[in-house]
Amino acid sequence: MGENVETLWSADFVVTMNADLEVLTDAAVLVSGQDILEVGPTAELKARHPGAKRVHLADRLLMPGLVNAHHHSGVLRGTAEHLPVWEWLRLHIDPMHRVLRPDEAEAAAWLCYAEGLLSGTTTVVDMWRFMDGAARAATTLGNRLVSVNYVGEHPDHNYFDTLDDNERMLERWTGAANGRIVPWVGLEHPFYADAAGQQRAIRLAGKYGTGLYTHCSESETELALFDQEYGLRPGFALEKLGFFDTPRTILAHAVWLDDAEITLLAKHRVGISHNPVSNMKLASGMAPVQEMLAAGLNVGLGTDGEKENNNLDMFEEMKTASLLGKLRSMDAAAMDSWTVLKMATLGGAAALGLEDRIGSLEKGKRADFIAVRTDIPRMVPLIGYGPYANIHHNLVHAVRGSDVDLVVVDGDVAVKSGTLVASDLPELIARARAVVPGLFHRRSEWLADNDDPTGLFSGVSQPPVYSPVTNGAPR
Repeated sequence: MGENVETLWSADFVVTMNADLEVLTDAAVLVSGQDILEVGPTAELKARHPGAKRVHLADRLLMPGLVNAHHHSGVLRGTAEHLPVWEWLRLHIDPMHRVLRPDEAEAAAWLCYAEGLLSGTTTVVDMWRFMDGAARAATTLGNRLVSVNYVGEHPDHNYFDTLDDNERMLERWTGAANGRIVPWVGLEHPFYADAAGQQRAIRLAGKYGTGLYTHCSESETELALFDQEYGLRPGFALEKLGFFDTPRTILAHAVWLDDAEITLLAKHRVGISHNPVSNMKLASGMAPVQEMLAAGLNVGLGTDGEKENNNLDMFEEMKTASLLGKLRSMDAAAMDSWTVLKMATLGGAAALGLEDRIGSLEKGKRADFIAVRTDIPRMVPLIGYGPYANIHHNLVHAVRGSDVDLVVVDGDVAVKSGTLVASDLPELIARARAVVPGLFHRRSEWLADNDDPTGLFSGVSQPPVYSPVTNGAPR
């Protein structure tokens, strides 16, 4: 936790994301320990707090840390391509889960959280496996983690984490790392649990006063599956099953909701994670985000995993969300920059029920903020106020995650000068690379023993591994 000493972080601009969406010039954020004491003009805060330690960030702007509302750690980047979601799951992802080991899952979490931090993500919702390792990674690296066990409670999907695993996570880690670790109850998908599993998940969320997180309405195929099983569209089926009787529920994707479902979800204050890059890559469809927002739903933004996105850059996700919204409605004014910035900050925080702690730079909130460079071509021109004010547009449409060079979470510096503070990035990369051959080898063996439907791994003892030493040639 940050030291209980007042520190005045000043920059050329502070993008507050408060209710008035104020952008302050020559402004500062005053922090004590984990909390923000004040946000305002630098000169005024200096005068009121002459004893505060001063850190001036020249050619920088400060903004709230980004909230990645849907993410899966992993080490399959670029190896599960060009398939629609259900085939992609069947041929690549589920076989990986059958053979995944705890050390492999933990190595993936360390690397993915590092990637997120380095590109400005301070809070990540990670649905992943063997979550003790994920919690250890977040505790050390410094990010805020909403951990969601990748649970399967069905005889056909008994190769994921179980609800017993999830309950142990809730008991052991809730409130750990000064409250930065927030375990939720997870179901990979409602269909990955039988009736008893669904009901136990709902009861667990109520027992521990936490949220329930699952995928839903990601692909059009699901509409027929829910109709066959329940005679209802997905949203109404989940209501009937009791998914919305929990303290909080988030649905990832929600691409195929109709107007009646959107009204229903708004009534139950269900949160949504919009994941545009993943939805485009897997050809899942274009989510009705504008309609959700108009109905009052809390909609956050997520990258999804490294295998369904190929990077974890929330700035890229913001740009994609804006452009896809414009294309879907054929309206160039749709999904404007402020709307998308709110989704990546306050929207995700509100969906998680954390809006009183994170998502904006305001007095009383946790000191989760990032510094974005402004001395780069992508930030020219940079206009803070007036009719041509463009900071919000630049952040959504121009900036990349690599333009972030300072990350503070809970008052502690997690990234300084573009470098992780608490861990060595090359070591994390080496550790993740080291687990890949064994994981792929066991997956190929499982596929061969179970009539690999693709033929991709027939007669292959180990898939090719690419090495920079051989200039990208398979070895």
